[in-house]
Formats: sequence, C-alpha cells, structure tokens
Amino acid sequence: MKLHDAVTRYIDHKRALGMRFKAEGFILRALCRALGDVTLTQVQAEPMTAFLNGRNPLEITATWHKKYSVIRGFYRFALARGMAQTTPLPRHVPQRTAPAFVPYIYSQSELKRLLDAVPACCGGKVSVQADVFRALLLLLYGAGLRLEEALSLTTNDVDLDQAVICIRETKFYKTRLVPLGMDITFALALYVGARGSNALDQPGTPFFALRDGRRVSQSIARRIFATVRALASVRRQDQCRYQPRLHDLRHTAAVHRLIAWYRSGEDLQVLLPRLVTYLGHVNLAATQHYLTLTPDLLNEASTRFERYAFGDNQGRQS
Repeated sequence: MKLHDAVTRYIDHKRALGMRFKAEGFILRALCRALGDVTLTQVQAEPMTAFLNGRNPLEITATWHKKYSVIRGFYRFALARGMAQTTPLPRHVPQRTAPAFVPYIYSQSELKRLLDAVPACCGGKVSVQADVFRALLLLLYGAGLRLEEALSLTTNDVDLDQAVICIRETKFYKTRLVPLGMDITFALALYVGARGSNALDQPGTPFFALRDGRRVSQSIARRIFATVRALASVRRQDQCRYQPRLHDLRHTAAVHRLIAWYRSGEDLQVLLPRLVTYLGHVNLAATQHYLTLTPDLLNEASTRFERYAFGDNQGRQS
C-alpha cells in the first residue's frame, strides 16, 4: 500500500472518532511529501530520521517529539491492520536538547508600539487594511482569543450592544460566549463604524476581511505581524530563536489579568477557574501554561505572600 493512501485512511479514521486531527494531519501530509511516492515497505529509517530532524539534526526540539509521537501512532494503526510489518522509526527516543519554549509577554509600552506601527505596515498594496489589523490586535489582547478564533468570527458572532462575542466550535469542539470589556467594545464599535461600507453590516461576512472581502488567513496575519513587530522594534533579548508571536498576545492577556487581580487584592482561588472558562480551556493545567512568570507577576506574588506570612503592618514596614 502507498504511504499516502495509508496516511489518508489513518486521518479519516481519527476524524471519524470525533478528533479534529488538524496538526497531526499536517505532519503526516508533510511526511508523505518528504518521502515521495513510496509504499509503506519502501520507507527506510534514514529518510524517516531526516524528516524528524528537520533543518537542524543536532538539536532535539519539542517539534521532533511531536512528529515522532504522531508518526508512531500512525504505524501502530498500520501494523495492527497488516498494512506494515515493521516501523522505520528510531528505537531510541533522544532527550530534548533545545531549551523549552517560553512565550513572550509584551509590556504595555510594547503593545502601544505595535499598534502605532500598524498604519505604516498596512498601506499601499498590502492585502489587509490598517484598521482591520489594528482591531485584530486589540481583540486578541483584549479578549485573549486564539488567532483562529478571532479570524473565524463573522458579523453574526459579534454583538457589541451586549458586549459579547460568540466563539463557535473551536478547539475541543467547544462553543463559548466571551464578554468584552468597555474599552475593547468601544474600539470595536469604532472599527465597525469605519468599515460599514465594506459589508460588515451583512450577516455571515467575515468580521476581519481582506481588501477584496475574503477572510484574513492565519498565514497573512502572521506575515503582517512580523513586519509590524520589526518596525516597532519588539524583539526578544534572550537567546531564544523564536521571536514574539501573535499568539503571545493571548499569553500576555492572561498574565496581565493575573497581575491586575493581585494588585486589586482579589481572591485568585475564585477567579482562576473563571479565567479557565474565559480562555476556553478544559482545566486549570492548560491555563497554567499561559501564566508565564514575569518580573511584575513575581513581584505581585511575593508582595501578597509577605502580607500573608508577616501581616499587613510588617509587610509595609519591610
């Protein structure tokens, strides 16, 4: 059996079980392209290892482990159904050598610089107008949305009169209502007012559209953001090879909300489960991944601990 046909059967099987299998399908399709038009019996260990290693064979990353896990699942499926007799995957799974990925948390001044840089990056023949991209950035940060969630919105999903947006069947097949704060609601109202002539008042049209009316794609949004980020001089100062991403606006929203709760003396035991629901996570562990420790967050947590351990008077004296 051809590798491509076996992969197609496996993807169809997973999706029939109710799984999206989107990222996994992308990896398996990439494997088919890398190995070419071969049968399962022709797949050798050397090209398989080259696919796992990618561009840097000396560095074992989380991506390496993700690809290995997906392909291992495929070969279990193939072996159980007699489509393959052996697996070309390496028997030894190496430990990660690349440092763990750390999301970037934007400062308030960096967020302002990003917004200020948008007009210069969205003029001329750029497919996304400045007001569209600015509103997208504001919503990603202001509501902590995933990029796919924001770009999938239609005019039906955005109710500015009630200050709420509907996120439909996104990750984990969940639909949720996301309430909006006053500032982001006002900003989106200005955006809708400015874009009224572009059919935003027509039901079912994309809330974030290109100049030709088509939905803004994730690849276009990321490409424009890379230009905006460079112009705004927002970059990592550590040795991480990843530069700040659009998705880091979601991480930033979660961290900034936690800092605000610390500063206002809120009960985090009560509010953290609400943050889990707001972000569309299935449990607190998923949300904890977003709460990157920053100097501001560490300072606020330390201050609260001092008040708890020593009392308000001693905490103020220290």
